[in-house]
Amino acid sequence: MGSMWADTLLAAEHAHVARLLAWGGGSVLVGSALLAWMYMGRRSSALLEHFGIQTAAWGAVELVIGAMAKASLVPRDLAAATRLDRFLWLNIGLDAGYLFVGVTLAAAGWTLGRRLGLVGAGVAVVIQGIALALLDLLLASQISR
Repeated sequence: MGSMWADTLLAAEHAHVARLLAWGGGSVLVGSALLAWMYMGRRSSALLEHFGIQTAAWGAVELVIGAMAKASLVPRDLAAATRLDRFLWLNIGLDAGYLFVGVTLAAAGWTLGRRLGLVGAGVAVVIQGIALALLDLLLASQISR
């Protein structure tokens, strides 16, 4: 009986890591494509440039984290499952922090003389924070059942 829930948890973790890798890869692709489009067309926009840089950079970090997580996935016992649950809720708190930091960056950039690079970076961080929170909340909801 114990291995049945361990197998179910492992499957949920595999799906979570796959979603994280897809999001990270998509972020790298979108951020890089935006920067390439601007560079090749000699376009200048601090907002889009900083949005693209943040999006690509966050995606790259997510790919590294996802690859490390994928390599270390193993069936968990109850203690390890409890640690995962606690770690997930810590991550959800961090995701909320990213959201707060992004809003603060964007608001500060706008308020302090329309610094659009800061606005673009802030918007990108908000999007990453929301996406990571949704991914983490999905896994948390699956393992809390």
